[in-house]
Amino acid sequence: MKMLTMLAGALLVALPLSTVHAADAAYPNKPIRFVVPYTPGGSTDILGRLIGERLGKRLGQPVVVENRAGAAGMLGSDAVAKSPADGYTILIGSVANTIHPFTFKKMPFNLDKDLVPVVQFASVPNFLVVNAASPIMSVQQLIAAAKAKPGTLSFASTGAGATPHLSGEAFKSMAGIDLVHVPYKGSGPALADVLGGQVTMTFDNSALPLVKAGQLRALAVTTPKRSSAAPDIPTMAESGLPGYDITSWYGAWAPAGTPPEILKLLHAEINAILAMPDVKERMLTLGADPVIITQPQFAEYVRDEQAKWKKLIQDSGMKIEM
Repeated sequence: MKMLTMLAGALLVALPLSTVHAADAAYPNKPIRFVVPYTPGGSTDILGRLIGERLGKRLGQPVVVENRAGAAGMLGSDAVAKSPADGYTILIGSVANTIHPFTFKKMPFNLDKDLVPVVQFASVPNFLVVNAASPIMSVQQLIAAAKAKPGTLSFASTGAGATPHLSGEAFKSMAGIDLVHVPYKGSGPALADVLGGQVTMTFDNSALPLVKAGQLRALAVTTPKRSSAAPDIPTMAESGLPGYDITSWYGAWAPAGTPPEILKLLHAEINAILAMPDVKERMLTLGADPVIITQPQFAEYVRDEQAKWKKLIQDSGMKIEM
């Protein structure tokens, strides 16, 4: 009888514990944190908030966007890489994640080992733009002008190692021209100096509103396909540089070791959000094309992008270690 009593007591003690563990297994049962490793207002932040708001409604838990800017996005990315692998801390990152291993002297984390790709959600071209008053009307005219006066035309960028900079370096290499790189601390001042005539051109993924306003002239987009947001603007490949492909893209990563069922849930829910008509429309106003691919396809794309950037940076001889 004493033994039965002890067993019954043990079962009563174990019952609430098993109930707690069952509750822990229900995901999500608390707010999810989207870490954006840049300041508010940029494309990464806007897209992260757009998706996070709708994801929270679909999952029944709020998605809190936290901006952790610093070290060209490495501060926030590193914080996620070192977070618990429980699905409650997600990195909203970009193509920069595949570039930094080749531009930083020392990485605080390993992209392949410490983070796992969850979902890619947007692709955005850089627009090659000149001042609307410029006599240059096409990429070929720009190349001819650069060859006529080597080292006199200039291109602005948002900083060394960013995709606008790499877009310009790829242009120089593939066209066989000499351009002066003028780095800025952000898109605003770079575009301002193109508007003011201090710099000849820039490659920028936020230039479309200025193009539509008639203040800048877009000569091409840097992606392999034309942008859905501006289908009349040709690609660099169509403009005489076959194989040119510099794409700004955005996606989500989770800490390595996050349970596969959580990754699958997040992937499926975000893809469903990307298919919503209002989300598509909002993204197009930003110049972004929604991307709906499988999780393995995104992981493969990340590997391909790393190989591409490594080669481009090495071939160009750029010295942009930070």
